[in-house]
Amino acid sequence: MRPRPPRRDYWNEPTLGWWERAYIFEVVRGLLTTSRVFWRNMGRWVRGRKGALTSYYPEERRADYGRRNRGKHVLTQRPDGRPQCIACNLCATVCPARCIEIEAGLDLEDTAHPKYPEAFAIDYARCIFCGFCVEACPEDAIRMVPDIPDLPGNDRHDMWLHKEHLMTWNPQRDVAKPYPPKGGSGP
Repeated sequence: MRPRPPRRDYWNEPTLGWWERAYIFEVVRGLLTTSRVFWRNMGRWVRGRKGALTSYYPEERRADYGRRNRGKHVLTQRPDGRPQCIACNLCATVCPARCIEIEAGLDLEDTAHPKYPEAFAIDYARCIFCGFCVEACPEDAIRMVPDIPDLPGNDRHDMWLHKEHLMTWNPQRDVAKPYPPKGGSGP
């Protein structure tokens, strides 16, 4: 049997006193904190008030969420129902998690913006909800609405949201940058 190499000493290695080495004191302190919160919430519940911060989604929404909470992605629509997206790939380029995939198509009859997304998908298993895609979009085509996506899933492939779901889940037509009429030169 080979001898174990000596343990390396680090310059910032913490030193534990006898209080920390006897973990029982910290365990008791943690149990006291947990039981205090439990009995406080139980007392509120017995008196008919709401104890712990529990929200019954979707009937109730948490009041401490910010007004600009970033949640689920949606694609805005043109007046004819097609996506506002021009498949410029800026959202996919700026995404730090690399979770957006766009396949561009070509419509030569649309003189204003001939490119459109044939496929648009977001991988919610990798998305970090940073909102960079919304900020980078020059056409106001992608938004994040304050709703919670259905994230838990048994399969990673179920966590991909495709263009059809992003457009039909919560249709948005009030774009900040309106799309010019088809065949027109713009406003």
